[in-house]
Amino acid sequence: MPKNKGGGGGGGKGGKGGDKSKGAEGGGEKQSKGGTAVKVRHILCEKQSKALEALEKIKSGMKFNEVAATYSEDKARSGGDLGWMTRGSMVGPFQEAAFALPTSSLANPVYTDPPVKTKFGYHIIMVEGKK
Repeated sequence: MPKNKGGGGGGGKGGKGGDKSKGAEGGGEKQSKGGTAVKVRHILCEKQSKALEALEKIKSGMKFNEVAATYSEDKARSGGDLGWMTRGSMVGPFQEAAFALPTSSLANPVYTDPPVKTKFGYHIIMVEGKK
């Protein structure tokens, strides 16, 4: 049986937006199509320069949650954990990015690069689970 029956129409925007396609380990496309919730972490910075600085820390090998604790400017400062978020409960660009990302771990995160801009600031997003 074909794995991605009818998969052409669902993910039109999501697949190309994040430029992190190399990190999608096969199952990413299948999961993002039908999911209604994501277990998400983020780092929120008001200024783009601070978000880019945080991004460099992650790239240099620091753990996502440690960078979040240092750089994030919101209530999820403790490791950036927002918990399970349902489709429709997040602002547009954040939601699009979160559902387009494959699931990953703190040890080997797949995250938004460049940061996603919303009315709240610049977000570096990673997804730990989908359902």
